[in-house]
Amino acid sequence: MDGEAIRKLSVAVLVPCLDEEAAIAAVVGSFRAVLPEATIHVYDNASTDRTSEVARAAGAVVRSETRRGKGNVVSRMFADVDADVYVLVDGDGTYEAASAPAMVNLLLEQGLDLVTGTRHSSSEQAYRAGHRLGNRMLGGLVALIFGRQCSDVLSGYRVMSRRFVKSFPALSEGFEIETELTVHALELRMPMGEQPTPYGARPSGGSSKLRTLTDGWRILRTIIGLAREERPLEFFFFFAVLFLFLGLSAGVPVVLEFVSTGQVPRFPTAILSSALMILASLSGVCGLVLDTVTRGRRELRRLHYLAIPAPLSRRRTQRQ
Repeated sequence: MDGEAIRKLSVAVLVPCLDEEAAIAAVVGSFRAVLPEATIHVYDNASTDRTSEVARAAGAVVRSETRRGKGNVVSRMFADVDADVYVLVDGDGTYEAASAPAMVNLLLEQGLDLVTGTRHSSSEQAYRAGHRLGNRMLGGLVALIFGRQCSDVLSGYRVMSRRFVKSFPALSEGFEIETELTVHALELRMPMGEQPTPYGARPSGGSSKLRTLTDGWRILRTIIGLAREERPLEFFFFFAVLFLFLGLSAGVPVVLEFVSTGQVPRFPTAILSSALMILASLSGVCGLVLDTVTRGRRELRRLHYLAIPAPLSRRRTQRQ
């Protein structure tokens, strides 16, 4: 799709920031150059430096979100900003603005709702081995639970349609928001795509806000929580089978001994086996009931998503 078609759509570049004084002017300038018709929105997440002043001087629309955490900022941006196409990018200067037009084109040409910028970098300083390994592990876990492999679950560079953004609940508070974005698209069976993009080191004076172990644990916990909420049948049946196995392992010897001797000398084991079998039954019933509830909730979200027109159809409706 040519640049003229893009210019007919309203494009919003969303840049969440925390103490990015060193990089934000270059980020705003680079996106203004490659997407001249876009509006650059910088949301300052209670920075202690001059991020807001520098971003405003560079030509961005600057607002503030006092609740710390990337998820809180994204939630606020999605609620405040109205556009046909949204470009979400970190304000640390690690993502290449030149990739944005290709990502927007891919979204529009193929009628997608989410395009993820998959990072590639030869610099160990920019993309540490521990982060690469963690990303692959978490991506594999998402694929195992939700049924589709995503190359870069934790990428902070996304292009999204209006109907994606306005149907997204944005419940996470921190860096786990990227995982929630991916799972939202997977659960509603939205058309998705990926676009490789260079990933560079932070400029001098900047520091990463991602804490590998702490945020990695929060992301893992988010995936498990989403599995419980979105795949309750599989989640609770796993525990039902586990409790059933443990209950049978403990109870079968007791039953065999009773059959052969007519006595039950190990009452604690018998009680434990009974409790485990009850837990297995409860887990199975919970899985069945919650799966029905989740299916109805997913249908409502899907209908809400479909009620919002795609970017090009929305533009045609406005012209009529």
